[in-house]
Amino acid sequence: MSQAFHQNSPIVSFIARWIVGLLFLLAGYWKVFVFTATAHAENFFVKDFAEHWIPEWVLWGLGLGIPYLELIIGLFVCIGFRLRESLIAMGLLLIVTTYGHALHTPLFDIDGHTFTRLILIFIVLLLGWERDKSTVDFWLNKKQSQA
Repeated sequence: MSQAFHQNSPIVSFIARWIVGLLFLLAGYWKVFVFTATAHAENFFVKDFAEHWIPEWVLWGLGLGIPYLELIIGLFVCIGFRLRESLIAMGLLLIVTTYGHALHTPLFDIDGHTFTRLILIFIVLLLGWERDKSTVDFWLNKKQSQA
């Protein structure tokens, strides 16, 4: 790898991490504190998928849980805490929401929010963040290696 890659990969990772983290954090914040998780569950899950195979209790669980998950993993990704696990959780959440959108609208256009977020997640995962001094993980790993 070139010197420019090694020098710039923490910067690119930082920018991609903060953008995708903020997208999830602010979506979760709005769904939890403005719209409310109950309204989110009722309007986007229970009503929208009542005619599909998914049991109502699963729809309520996903509808209530996803806003909190978005809020928490968005924050974790922004600050770089448990970053690998948080990015994996984001990816799994994108799989669930993509399935839901495609079940509801078979020709769902993934080019909007989903694809952009997916690419940002991939960038951070592929570039790594081990040398990014702006993450909580970096400082925790540094403390552990000094002990």
